[in-house]
Amino acid sequence: MKTRVLALAAVALSALAVVTGCSRADRSEDSATATDQGPAAEVRLGYFPNVTHASALIGLDQNLFAQHLGNTKLVPTKFNAGPEEVNALLGGSLDIGFIGSGPAINAYAQSGGEAVRLIAGATSGGAQLVVQPSINTPQDLQGKTVASPQLGNTQDVSLKKWIADQKLSDVKVQNIDNALTLDQFKSGAIQAAWLPEPWASRLVLEAGAKVLVDEKDLWPGGQFPTTVLIVRTQFLKEHPATVTAIVRGLVDANTLAASDPAKAKTAVNNQLQQLTGKALGAATLDRAWQGIQLTADPLAGQFPQLAQDQVTAGVKDKAPDVAGFADLTLLNTVLAQAGKPAVSASGLDKK
Repeated sequence: MKTRVLALAAVALSALAVVTGCSRADRSEDSATATDQGPAAEVRLGYFPNVTHASALIGLDQNLFAQHLGNTKLVPTKFNAGPEEVNALLGGSLDIGFIGSGPAINAYAQSGGEAVRLIAGATSGGAQLVVQPSINTPQDLQGKTVASPQLGNTQDVSLKKWIADQKLSDVKVQNIDNALTLDQFKSGAIQAAWLPEPWASRLVLEAGAKVLVDEKDLWPGGQFPTTVLIVRTQFLKEHPATVTAIVRGLVDANTLAASDPAKAKTAVNNQLQQLTGKALGAATLDRAWQGIQLTADPLAGQFPQLAQDQVTAGVKDKAPDVAGFADLTLLNTVLAQAGKPAVSASGLDKK
């Protein structure tokens, strides 16, 4: 069963590579010749309706991006999983995106290291493997069905890498939209799920799930990049002032979250209400909030390991090359102006 799942993953990702590879030469040429054209007329900003995208949700709710953009029109664009957002970025219909670390790596690799750049972090933590109460050990998952949000997304890679590390040979991974996972778990159709917040908390509080693995326990210092900010390279070169405005909004959102968590959580819930038609209950939001850390540091030093994890997970035959992926110049300028310490690209700014 696992072999069949991995085969499907390879087919799907190969197909995506073909689609995005068609215009790679054109994109490379455009990026190479792009020059500063001043602020953009509009900026299309991608994000998810998840607590792990709190920086984006706070920034939108409190107009923190808009106040730095001046006359540039902000066009927020909602996505439900990373691979969809990658398609939009590589297809040129999205300019900047809050996105999971796994799809961010794929966007860079699929474009031959040309189309996108990592320009900031957003969230560390906020992903858990939650299971039915009868499951107490990894071995109890043998013969069970475990959900992840989408093929090749950040949690999908984390789950499959963990399954490989545990040497589990009979676990069926099923890709299910987060909104459907709750009902599938309640009905018993799935027995576990590796999910970002608030979905892990919703399964725990609304469906009686328990935590088998908190992903932060698998990383040094409990930190790993769940959500980061990437931008089309051409847009970065043509409109650095606009990109800087978005980064300023991100930093402002994280500062607000640190100084006034209650206001920040209200802002997140306001946006979730607008985007999904339903706000989170206080207990769910509080639990989800405890599991995340908002940080502009993309934790660049962990990206080589994240790339290698895709091989362990069976998603890639070879670890994507992440050299040259990071450009933290604008972020560190914004941090310096805000009196905050610079963050390191950990060598990812060099090819």
